[in-house]
Amino acid sequence: MNFDHETTKIDFIKHRKKFFIFSGVMVILGVLLLSTVGLNLGIDFRSGTTIDVLSDEELTEEAVTAEFETIGIIPDDVILAGANNEIGRASFIGNLEQQETLEVQSHFEDVYGHTPTVSTVTPMVGEELARNAIISVLIATVGIIIYVTIRFELLYGISAIVALFHDALFILFVFSILQFEVNIPFIAAVLTIVGYSINDTIVTFDRIRENMKLEKKVKKFDDLARVVNKSLVQTLARSINTVLTVVFAAGALWIFGGDAIQTFAFALVVGLVAGTYSSLFLASQLWLVMKAKQLERKKQRPVQQSEA
Repeated sequence: MNFDHETTKIDFIKHRKKFFIFSGVMVILGVLLLSTVGLNLGIDFRSGTTIDVLSDEELTEEAVTAEFETIGIIPDDVILAGANNEIGRASFIGNLEQQETLEVQSHFEDVYGHTPTVSTVTPMVGEELARNAIISVLIATVGIIIYVTIRFELLYGISAIVALFHDALFILFVFSILQFEVNIPFIAAVLTIVGYSINDTIVTFDRIRENMKLEKKVKKFDDLARVVNKSLVQTLARSINTVLTVVFAAGALWIFGGDAIQTFAFALVVGLVAGTYSSLFLASQLWLVMKAKQLERKKQRPVQQSEA
């Protein structure tokens, strides 16, 4: 296969500034939205009560909500779970009083013949969950920097982390716009995307490193650009095929998986698209710019020493 011919058909490097501008705008918009609109945090990250209403027959959100209304307790959200939607999960922001909880259990036991299960998240537990979620993402990020730096070099590690930050912020940006609930499954989805995105990026970096070894002279930006563009073309089909396969699976979960895992599945779909974009159009291009500057500094150093 003649890769030199392929690289003339697709020139990723030519449009790198457009990619940088687009990503920069998305990051700025994401930061602005998060600082103003914020995220719709679920009860996993703030105090609240979850009541699981059990039934032998299929439930609907309207029916469960109507039963709560008959006793004067209105849930903030109701979703369905179970293989046949036999579980109605009602969420309340803020803790219910003990008397209210007992009233709910008594009412639904009379209606459906099963005692609802009640779970309460206190403010202290919510803060701890949020802190642990942030720590888990930071640990994963530091581990990735160390791994990529050891396997490749520091510039690869910096590029990979910038791309991961872009992916995570893009997911937060979308969830902030749509005001979808952010809960523990959402954090699991973010960590999953981090793993997928870094894997895709490392495959591209590995191809860049292999092609660098095949080049006799890599002394200037154009030499690096040719290597990076060839590497991106070589991994393009793999990246697209892989992400489409996973997106189809995640999309099926999102559409048919039920309310309980919709947040996880939707975050996966958004993150997969963002991860593929950053692997192809951000991480490698950023490495190219930094590597070119590093080579330029090395060229200038002998000149400065000879003048001294």
